[in-house]
Amino acid sequence: MATSEAELKALMIGSLDGDALAHGLLLRALVPLLNAFYRRRLARAEDVEDLVQDTLITVHTRRETFDRSRPFTAWLYAIARYRTIDHYRRHRQTVAIEDVESILITEGFEDAAGARMDVDRLLATLSPKQARAIRDTHVEGKSIAEAASGAGIGESDVKISVHRGLKALGARIKGQG
Repeated sequence: MATSEAELKALMIGSLDGDALAHGLLLRALVPLLNAFYRRRLARAEDVEDLVQDTLITVHTRRETFDRSRPFTAWLYAIARYRTIDHYRRHRQTVAIEDVESILITEGFEDAAGARMDVDRLLATLSPKQARAIRDTHVEGKSIAEAASGAGIGESDVKISVHRGLKALGARIKGQG
């Protein structure tokens, strides 16, 4: 499943060029990304599911607005951010001022797209098990139980892998590793 910026952008460009397979693969690849995005911002699972579907429909119907020279995830997360704001308006929900920043800041803007590539490069320096545990729990927003189930390992193994992996990354970033 495509998850890197380059893979997603290639699928989007294929979709724009009329490749139905690329379009289908793109929409399927977006589901876990959008699930993670909305789970961090909304409490109800039903709302998450609704917004994921709404966003996929918007990606499908508004794909011609994508600028091929820009990062795909910036475009995607801008749509997701607006869908979140619309959701709060539609339901007349208010949000604590402390939470506004997390709603407005989206992982997909250009700095974050570059950061995602940096994260991918950093995670590539770890063991596959540690990289997956960190990606699942800290990038995709999965719970420890979900990450363990997906990897076919125990929850304590995920916790240890995350701890050791983050410790190793910290040392590398500080120039000690």
